[in-house]
Amino acid sequence: QVQLVESGGGSVQAGGSLRLSCAASGSIFGINFMGWYRRPPGKQRELVALITKGGSTNYADSVKGRFTISRDNVKNAIYLQMNSLKPEDTAVYYCNAGPTPLGRSWGQGTQVTVSS
Repeated sequence: QVQLVESGGGSVQAGGSLRLSCAASGSIFGINFMGWYRRPPGKQRELVALITKGGSTNYADSVKGRFTISRDNVKNAIYLQMNSLKPEDTAVYYCNAGPTPLGRSWGQGTQVTVSS
């Protein structure tokens, strides 16, 4: 079983930046994909960004050019650098991991609030 612990959420004004971190522990062998998903208020969960073990990335169109996902395979961690934040980025952000995208392991979530 994989445990994921997120940190780094908070409140920021539009145009500001935040950096999320997610540390993985447990049965991490076989994790090929790690990523960030978010659930905006009153909406369904959506993909934000994915990164493979080899470092390939994929982003939602809404965050391209503003967010950057990175991975530290030594620390078994991923990060999400969020710049030029917009009010519509307000959501609970979840870390996810697994052998495929949208794996079975989820973090507890961290709140990101962007005010206008």
